[in-house]
Amino acid sequence: MENQTRVLNFLLLGLSDQPEQQQFLFKLFLGMYLIGTLANLLTILAISFDSHLYTPMYFFLSNLSFLDLCFTSTTVPKMLINYLLGSNVISYAECLTQMYFYIVFGTSDSILLSAMAYDRYLAVCHPLHYSTLMTPRLCALLVAVPWVSAHLIAMVHSIFIDQLSFCTNNKIPHFFCDTNTLIKLSCSDTYINKMLVLFLGGPVVLIPFICIVISYTPIVSAVWKVPSAHGKWKAFSTCGSHLSVVTLFYGTVIGVYFNPTSTHTSQKDMMATVMYTVVTPTLNPFIYSLRNNDLKGALGKLLGLKHFSKRRLC
Repeated sequence: MENQTRVLNFLLLGLSDQPEQQQFLFKLFLGMYLIGTLANLLTILAISFDSHLYTPMYFFLSNLSFLDLCFTSTTVPKMLINYLLGSNVISYAECLTQMYFYIVFGTSDSILLSAMAYDRYLAVCHPLHYSTLMTPRLCALLVAVPWVSAHLIAMVHSIFIDQLSFCTNNKIPHFFCDTNTLIKLSCSDTYINKMLVLFLGGPVVLIPFICIVISYTPIVSAVWKVPSAHGKWKAFSTCGSHLSVVTLFYGTVIGVYFNPTSTHTSQKDMMATVMYTVVTPTLNPFIYSLRNNDLKGALGKLLGLKHFSKRRLC
């Protein structure tokens, strides 16, 4: 059996090696992380403490907020610590752990968005049967499937990445340990790993995305048939927030993983990755709350703000 080279540490090169830019990036990402964390926590608490929001849509939304909170916490804190300490070292074990949870939360996020699209399909196209179709058991199943699938996929990737050899080059041109980056860094045969990325990673993005498109086709048709403009707006506003999140998430993911290799540069990939790992999870709670009077009312009630609580009654 061929001996494997076990590196003790990797070096995360990050978004920039310039001290002035690193200071700016530290402040920027710290601000975004704190805002996103607070916003997602408030969304979870508002839904948890308001019995009026004990519906499937808000159940899925609270799970999405939890996933977004975990997703950003997988990569951003380590990047902030590195900028703060002036170090870019990450241990081998820590790198694989970060990769594992990045896959878990990213995969769960992708599959959950398709479950939310199915929920909106039933609500808009089958409103009279919605409560009988979208049962608590089905809701729990639609949340459990992403979690179980994500852990299985992450486990397979982690096991096979751990079998790779890493030689003298231990510099990762990224701000976290990404599967594709580690595969490129390895000096051993990575054919199996590349096939796993294709056959496990591809369906995780494409199948949920196709399901979302299929779900929204009859939704758009149903909304178009609503006679009044006010009725159309009210019907579509429940789906507009979800569509905005889907566009942000899948647009950048597909740009990173499904574009021709010749168009890729490490800098472009990092910028696109920042969009779906940091920016989108930070914006999600704002996208959902801005169009939703019920959620704004629950947030106002939680924070003791009468202005938002009154708007809920409008």
